[in-house]
Amino acid sequence: MIYHMVMARREVLVQLDDDLVERLDELAARAQVSRSDLLRRGAVAVLEADRRVQADRQLVEAYRDKPLDAALLEASWRLAAETSPEW
Repeated sequence: MIYHMVMARREVLVQLDDDLVERLDELAARAQVSRSDLLRRGAVAVLEADRRVQADRQLVEAYRDKPLDAALLEASWRLAAETSPEW
């Protein structure tokens, strides 16, 4: 993400209970950022986590559609064992 680029923003109303607001404000103060910035970072983190979950699901589905060839898997294990450095 490019942080120096000016991006259009939209104000969004979000209802939070008092305890959650207080905890967010405490965290924002410790992180020396605004509450809005903290919430933006949180939203980005949630979206990134979801993107990773979706990518993992797609990977699993791809292997279900076309499982690894057992001989290829065995050969890769042998090659890894033969070429791995001895620590």
